[in-house]
Amino acid sequence: MSYRELVTRPVLAWCAVAVTGRLPVAMAPLALVFLVRERPGGYTLGAVLAAAYVLGEIVAAPVLGMRTKAERARPQLAAGLAAGAAGFAGPALAPGAHPVVLGAFAFLAGAGPAAVPGALRALLTGLVPERAVTQAMSVESILTFAIWAAAPALVTGLALGAGPGVPLLLQAVLMATATVGLWLLPPGWATGPQDRGASARALLRAWPVYVLGAAGLSLLALAELILPALLDQRGIGIGWAGPLLAGFSLGSATGAFVYGLRSRWPGSLPVQSVVLVLGVTAGVALLAVLPWTAALAGVLIAAGLLQAPAMLTRNLALRQILPPSALAAGYSVMYAAVGAGYAVSGSLAGALLKVVAPSTAILCGVALTVLLTAVGAAGERRLARRSPAAQEPAAGAPVRKVRR
Repeated sequence: MSYRELVTRPVLAWCAVAVTGRLPVAMAPLALVFLVRERPGGYTLGAVLAAAYVLGEIVAAPVLGMRTKAERARPQLAAGLAAGAAGFAGPALAPGAHPVVLGAFAFLAGAGPAAVPGALRALLTGLVPERAVTQAMSVESILTFAIWAAAPALVTGLALGAGPGVPLLLQAVLMATATVGLWLLPPGWATGPQDRGASARALLRAWPVYVLGAAGLSLLALAELILPALLDQRGIGIGWAGPLLAGFSLGSATGAFVYGLRSRWPGSLPVQSVVLVLGVTAGVALLAVLPWTAALAGVLIAAGLLQAPAMLTRNLALRQILPPSALAAGYSVMYAAVGAGYAVSGSLAGALLKVVAPSTAILCGVALTVLLTAVGAAGERRLARRSPAAQEPAAGAPVRKVRR
């Protein structure tokens, strides 16, 4: 199936809701830093607020994902998006509030809509034929990386040109718009008979998929958070950090597009995932040893080309392993897992930068990623042996037909 066949009114409406709902998420950490950077200890406070936001996402995603009712998800998703809009509007309207109050708003902004990405993915795959699921998920990934590429420039321009609270105010408006946009989409998605106990057990059995997902995004944390310090170590202007990271995001969007050109790729999804994650790992490791700006740019673009397909294979693997009734919750748990991987890797990198050179910190983070990949791959191999259905060839094409 080609991408042209996805150009339908329901899918385009879904894209509009996804953009308005996810752009605020991509803008959030940097917007919180800009909001308070001029206060005493502003950068430290900004980092704490960003951490509170991410913590809200990590804590709430699996809880809310499990509680989302598939056939009648719209009211729950609308409530979550409305809570997120309120969480963004609070700091924008009261930037001088006590740090604890700002932290509570940040936590609410992260926690409220935490189940929305997983639910939107379940909605998207219900809007297209089964044979088009890989292409649909590729479109989602392209949108996501395009949003993440544009968000830093948007936040910086608005904060410096219009005011530090303007980005957060825009985020509140966008999330409120996404809330209204939900009524352009189906009220939910069909899953067939639901057994919450069985779904919970299936979610627990899928832990290797989450570990590999966390390993993949831990590499993104290394690239984003250590790159400025690495450029300084190399004697390269720190202003190159933005263009280099934009190249990574654009490479990822391209990789998602290429992966979606075929419904099947050689090898099983677990094998694809491990190979792709290790490829990104090799690229990030090269950052620690290459001294030239052009070489760093080439490596980041190449790593980005593999990053998006690596995440796509994880989401497609969940469709193989989980019953339809647990898919939205599984996507939400994955969302939390990759957020945790990003946070752990970023925290490790920040701590190491105090005692070692940036290049050494990157290599230590790479070692952590390799360890997570090995654990996830071993667990998924055991999972495949226990579940014969998971061993069927499905390099990009789910084996289960979802009742619609």
